[in-house]
Amino acid sequence: MRRAVLVVNPFASQVTEQRVEAVRAELERGASVDTLFTDRPGHAVELVEAVTEADAIFVFSGDGGFNEALNGLDAGAPPLGCIPGGGTSVLPRALGLPRDPLEAAEQLAEAFEQDRTRTISVGRVNGRRFGFNAGIGFDAELVRRIEARRSRAGRPGDVAFTLEVLRLIAERHGRFPPALEIEGHGRAAFVFVGNTDPHTFIGGVALRVAPQARFEDGLDLIAPRSVRPADVPRLVRYLATGRGQLDDPRILALHDEDRIAIRCDRPMPLQVDGEDLGDVTEAVFEAERAAVRVLV
Repeated sequence: MRRAVLVVNPFASQVTEQRVEAVRAELERGASVDTLFTDRPGHAVELVEAVTEADAIFVFSGDGGFNEALNGLDAGAPPLGCIPGGGTSVLPRALGLPRDPLEAAEQLAEAFEQDRTRTISVGRVNGRRFGFNAGIGFDAELVRRIEARRSRAGRPGDVAFTLEVLRLIAERHGRFPPALEIEGHGRAAFVFVGNTDPHTFIGGVALRVAPQARFEDGLDLIAPRSVRPADVPRLVRYLATGRGQLDDPRILALHDEDRIAIRCDRPMPLQVDGEDLGDVTEAVFEAERAAVRVLV
């Protein structure tokens, strides 16, 4: 019988004992499944690195767990199956999997049985892999604020996220002047880097920051050169629809890039896949093309 490993983050918001058992039952239809639980940040990296002789690795978690799994995979790793267990779970949704973890597990079990995989590129910034997005400045500051809310009162909902966006814009009076240099392309206020479209979700709404980004390509970058109060409504519409800004000279847009180097005027927050990596003054984004096989 084929062997699979199921890595579970028991702290993810949609993970319960009952769902773990139900997910495992789906996966065990065609494989022997070893279940491993994470108990601290970074543990999924270690668990995935230690997997040997498995035919697939499944991760039942939120996006933080999927990111750690990506960072634990080596060049010869078995395919990865991402089961949505977080409040947003962008990566499996961007791969076309259902939001419901049991439905996703059923689809992935079938994909495993039929050897149905997709080879995707991943991004890397300052040595850290990411699956769907990264950013310096605006979105990284939002991630930091949401994480602070989470530590105080559990996972904030979509209303809280929207309020944080509005609060950040209001605090800056709608002004975001140039604050970093993109090597070879000029200055910008902040940057979004996408490995796929959509960039993220608010509930059922997809935010299409880099609408041309694809898992099979290199990296896309969207960077407003500066933002004034009059630009805010148009920028918000663009983030919600992905239309109307790419030909604007005030927006720097790069598509299918292998390497993007950035120098910040001052330490600025960096995020990958919704995780705060602290402040940086320099960042090098690189595309790892055709790096990972995923079950779909």
